[in-house]
Amino acid sequence: MVRKTVPDAWLTMPSEADMRTRFGSGHPYDFGFVPAMVRLIGAHERIAPFFGALFQQIMFAPGSLERREREMIAAVASAAQDCRY
Repeated sequence: MVRKTVPDAWLTMPSEADMRTRFGSGHPYDFGFVPAMVRLIGAHERIAPFFGALFQQIMFAPGSLERREREMIAAVASAAQDCRY
């Protein structure tokens, strides 16, 4: 019996090693592995830099919400949408 493997997505996903080369380590979301969502966004080389800049602005730029409040909002929004990321 021949088993077919199901791809991660319908596009070529960058490897974890490639993503580590692009982004390095030591950032606030370095969990010791590259999350699938980061690899998925990284697969879209034209939009990834803009998405990254937007994410940095939303999560880390000065504003009226503290970082932990921003993280809580992101977690609640993800849970409400059944997002596993």
